[in-house]
Amino acid sequence: MAKKCDVTGIGPSYGNNVSHSQRKTRRRWEPNLQRRRYWLPSEQRWIRLRVSTTAIKIIDKRGIEAVVADMRKRKGAHG
Repeated sequence: MAKKCDVTGIGPSYGNNVSHSQRKTRRRWEPNLQRRRYWLPSEQRWIRLRVSTTAIKIIDKRGIEAVVADMRKRKGAHG
């Protein structure tokens, strides 16, 4: 399963570990993903999302209904 946020699409970032001697080795930064359950009142059911902490703040601000509507619109446009 990809380490990707369901709402924002944020995935891992890549770069270098740089030591004191300036030796560089590849590394990656993982997004802070959390599994969350949200109640959808319009459908009278729970949905389970894998979201980043940024997405949790977006859901708190805009509401789960608006975020899910945007997700479904994006999914329909791409697939």
